Amino acid sequence: MKKIRNLSESNFLKLFFGFFTLCFLVAAFCMPDRSTLFSGWIKILTSPCKVTTNYFWLGGYAATFFNMAMVGLMCLILLLVFKTQANNVTTLAFILTVGFGSWGINPLNSIPTMLGVCLYALVKREKLGGLVNAMMFSTGIAPLISDLLLRYPNAEVVGFNVLGACLAVLVGLVIGFFLPAGLAHAPKVHKGFSLYSAALPIGMTAFFLNAALYKTIGFDLPAAPGADTLTGAFASQLTVNIFCCVLFGLCIIFAFILGCKPKDYWILLKDPDQVTSFSATYGNSVMLMNVGVYGLMILAYYNAIGVAFNGVTFGIIFCMLACCNSGSHPANVWPIMAGYVVTSFLFGWISSLLGGTFAMAVNAQAIAIGLCYANGLSPIADKYGWGFGMLAAGLHYLLVTSVPNLHGGFCLYNGGFTACLICLVLVPELEKFFHTKQERKAARLEKAAK
Repeated sequence: MKKIRNLSESNFLKLFFGFFTLCFLVAAFCMPDRSTLFSGWIKILTSPCKVTTNYFWLGGYAATFFNMAMVGLMCLILLLVFKTQANNVTTLAFILTVGFGSWGINPLNSIPTMLGVCLYALVKREKLGGLVNAMMFSTGIAPLISDLLLRYPNAEVVGFNVLGACLAVLVGLVIGFFLPAGLAHAPKVHKGFSLYSAALPIGMTAFFLNAALYKTIGFDLPAAPGADTLTGAFASQLTVNIFCCVLFGLCIIFAFILGCKPKDYWILLKDPDQVTSFSATYGNSVMLMNVGVYGLMILAYYNAIGVAFNGVTFGIIFCMLACCNSGSHPANVWPIMAGYVVTSFLFGWISSLLGGTFAMAVNAQAIAIGLCYANGLSPIADKYGWGFGMLAAGLHYLLVTSVPNLHGGFCLYNGGFTACLICLVLVPELEKFFHTKQERKAARLEKAAK
């Protein structure tokens, strides 16, 4: 254990990624439907996965956990082979990609865009070690790759074919090749107020390709699986709660063993500064504690609002957790959660007054998914206070279900893309008309001194 305490940030994070991957792998072989693990996984690999596709329904529980483990293993191998220096951004990319392993990403539809990033490295003569994060982020458009590979331009699946394979590889290469430049530029657009920075270039790319490959040519968008695939026999509160409680509980236990004390974690929660890397600022054990505590908070929220824990809502727990090392923690995310709940009740009430048909309750599938990316706006709560965090969340709630019309359901980072759009609208107004928490505190102290 002493050796683990003394690990560098990069090596500790790689060990953490290996632990995560192992947990999903062990869980796969503990599922009651483990006898269909490999046949279910083949089905996941060979089926479209347009948002939102419940892998619990498509391949089964064992196959879903196995797919998440294989996605994690693939990412971990890339980090090790190319000797990447893992950091807070790597943590976000890894956990986010694994989270999508239950409803949109698999090793097969990840390859074309990753190869595109490799092509970029070859042309620009950059080392691949510094581009593994970009490889993982490039998988945010994986559903489009599956569609091109298996059914484009048809509405129904036609299976693997030469044209589809060539088109999927070509589009994947183009996406991956241009993505690194977009990733570098994105933070300048939202000024660091959206933690899901990669969502902006991925979302804009999906927006463009939806127009170019479907709407402009005149092809109809293939439908996503029906709502009946998300509930009933294809959801399990017990499976999700047991797995998450064990995983996050182990993270808390290991954090204590590694030397994290409650006061250390309290410092993280109360820090007035906007910290973007917990492992670098507070240490590995404190970051691990945040994984456990923040993970349990996310799980508790989704249990409290009563979502159906299908493959999608299982995955979004980890998509939300992905920011655990990049700026999100319980103290700055609760305003986001509260903002979603308040906005849901407010517009439900307005709808009833006006005689509307309200279908956006806080536990509705689309809204539950939306919240998991609204936490990317937590820097607004950090810098301007909880009230503005709630406001940002409310705006995100209003917009998140309309954004899929832009990208056709092919962008897994839909909510993150929405968060970037909210920043484009809200942040200039905040900077122009309002003071930050620090500025308000300084003004109070100055007034008191007089």
